[in-house]
Amino acid sequence: MTSSSRRVSRPLRPFSKARSATAAAGLKNLHQLIQLRWIAVVGQLLTIETTHYILGMPLPMREMLTIVGCMAIFNIVSLVRWRTRRSVHDVEIFIGLLIDVAALTAQLYLSGGISNPFVFLYVLQIAVGAMLLRGSYIWFIVVLTSACVVLLAQHSKPLPMAPNMHEGWTSPYVLGLLVCFVLNAILVVIFITRISHNLRQRDARLAAVRQRAVEEEHIVRMGLLASGAAHELGTPLATMAVILGDWRRIPALATDRVLQEEIAEMEAQVQRCKTIVSGILLSAGETRGEDSSQTTVCQFLDALVQDWRGTRSVDQFVFDNRIADDRPMVADATLEQMVFNVLDNARDASPQWVGLQATSDTEVLRIVVSDQGPGFSPAVLKQIGTPYKSTKGRPGGGLGLFLSMNVARTLGGTVAARNLPGGGAEVTITLPLAAIALPDTLPNDHGH
Repeated sequence: MTSSSRRVSRPLRPFSKARSATAAAGLKNLHQLIQLRWIAVVGQLLTIETTHYILGMPLPMREMLTIVGCMAIFNIVSLVRWRTRRSVHDVEIFIGLLIDVAALTAQLYLSGGISNPFVFLYVLQIAVGAMLLRGSYIWFIVVLTSACVVLLAQHSKPLPMAPNMHEGWTSPYVLGLLVCFVLNAILVVIFITRISHNLRQRDARLAAVRQRAVEEEHIVRMGLLASGAAHELGTPLATMAVILGDWRRIPALATDRVLQEEIAEMEAQVQRCKTIVSGILLSAGETRGEDSSQTTVCQFLDALVQDWRGTRSVDQFVFDNRIADDRPMVADATLEQMVFNVLDNARDASPQWVGLQATSDTEVLRIVVSDQGPGFSPAVLKQIGTPYKSTKGRPGGGLGLFLSMNVARTLGGTVAARNLPGGGAEVTITLPLAAIALPDTLPNDHGH
């Protein structure tokens, strides 16, 4: 039974994940701009109505309301674009900000130019652009808004509103200035905070993708090293197996029971060396091999426990199989070596006691390995599964759990670790049954 007989969920490539993280942040930022533009549309409507009808200042209502309508139409188009969930590029954000700056400039031109207290809304446009854009884009926004202010100082339709700063609250200009300041402050706090959160999430995802890429590159290098070691060790191990077989058939040695037992032990150890080399090769990133075989979940666990218990020394090993619904599966050395790595770590931390518990439901298989050792230190627990991060304090520590986590991740599963309240540690391997069970045994999968 080869690996083609069951389905394996494959992780996304690091480049695809990086693009996914950037696309998610871009969509969130576009949504923030859409919300900000709706606030601008409503705010401009209220300001125009208040200035024209309550304060009695004549305004070119038709032109100003036309601009507001165009902004609303553009925002609806942007909302439809956002709902497509396609990646958002910097140039799209840049064009959207240019349109916002153009609309604000047109409104200010029709309502007093720089004598309009709402001229300071340009600062909000620059702040939003500084958060969303980089390089030449944001500097173009700065230059453009500065040029707009200069042009408005020379060209604009006058607004009959004297500053009258000495009148305080009774001055319409002072009131407008206060409203503009409060509006700027509130929008900067709300939207810049949201945008910063989106960017931090994107950076965190990109950092995780980069870390994953480094780990996968490390696995590739280990795979090459293991492949070379396998080729180098394969010949002497095969030679030793042949020589031991010849010794067993030599008449002078065939009658010596003690020598026959020692030869048998040596053959077993040579075979174990071959198995270890194959397991390392598979765990270092090779695909599941041709030695895959059909078995059941319970049979696989029973054979695994028997093999581990027979080759390792531990005072007490407790195996608790709580799987009620046994089902056929595809097993090979990769799965076995993954669990062996976790069990070996538990034995190193707690030679007196190691426990293994297995449970399953309709979707996942859970293998929980626990020990009574000192547990993980906070620093190691925070970076669990990182190569060379281990409590053992010796070169190469941490590789076993690192390899186990990558094998589980390749199958679409996870490996989680925690310290137990009463002392000791617990490592939980969670594997989707769809990745290891035979297809015709999966729920709602008949006739195959």
